[in-house]
Amino acid sequence: MNWDHAIADYTHYLKIERGLSQNSVSSYVLDLKKLIKFLDANKISASPVSISKEIIQQFIYEIAQELNPRSQSRVISGLKSFFNYLVFEKYRTTNPTELLEAPKIGRKLPDTLSVDEIDTLIAAIDLSTELGERNRAIIETLYGCGLRVSELIELRLSNLFFKEGFISVTGKGDKQRFVPISHTTEKYIEIYRTQVRNHMPIQAGFEDTLFLNRRGKQLTRAMIFTIIKQLVKLSGLQKNVSPHTFRHSFATHLLENGADLRAIQLMLGHESITTTEIYMHMDRSMLSDIMNTYHPRR
Repeated sequence: MNWDHAIADYTHYLKIERGLSQNSVSSYVLDLKKLIKFLDANKISASPVSISKEIIQQFIYEIAQELNPRSQSRVISGLKSFFNYLVFEKYRTTNPTELLEAPKIGRKLPDTLSVDEIDTLIAAIDLSTELGERNRAIIETLYGCGLRVSELIELRLSNLFFKEGFISVTGKGDKQRFVPISHTTEKYIEIYRTQVRNHMPIQAGFEDTLFLNRRGKQLTRAMIFTIIKQLVKLSGLQKNVSPHTFRHSFATHLLENGADLRAIQLMLGHESITTTEIYMHMDRSMLSDIMNTYHPRR
């Protein structure tokens, strides 16, 4: 078995059996290609079946000079998954990454924006332009529904169930969930849809796509990052803001206002509640207030 064959089989497994999104699959494959590049650069002849733990350790040592601990940990996790697959399919009898330890990393708390900061960003949008109305609807949807950027750009007109107060979202692993939508977010989407989008020349194949670029095609992830970066600059905010920042802010503000953690998990589409629990660490004072309000010994 050569590397191309192994990666093709593994990619199929990740997509079909594990149901991972294309972005997740691409990340796994990219880490394997780093290993192959290392083998080529050092003229090491080793197939997926024959590669030893010593060679893997040498590779990890080399990337440790370039990557931060979090990225190293991700690469190690990806390699372990790949070789576990080979063992499971009986291509190998042992996993050469079995004894590898990922570097210790602290739990990174997500960056958030206050309500005032979000309002400041939105106020920086030039609403005299058609793209301004679109961009306001984008920011309101990211913050109002807590969407991932991939979920936002894939949003369809047929996913909007305003009468019922929900939108249908396709998340990681192509898993669908219904997310409540507020009247405010609904209002700005409707303004964009009826006053801007309806008058755009829409390319074939994108008739159902909600957010479009000026050429009538689906927006890219990179374009959403660019829109937000420009707004941050215009607003004068001294923060590193990404599309995910609005998702973190959505969850944090819900929690601070008394929302149930399980409900937040469902809205965010987290498979495990331990992922959602990171927001419990963001405001210790809120936990103290809850105890002092509800505990019988308060």
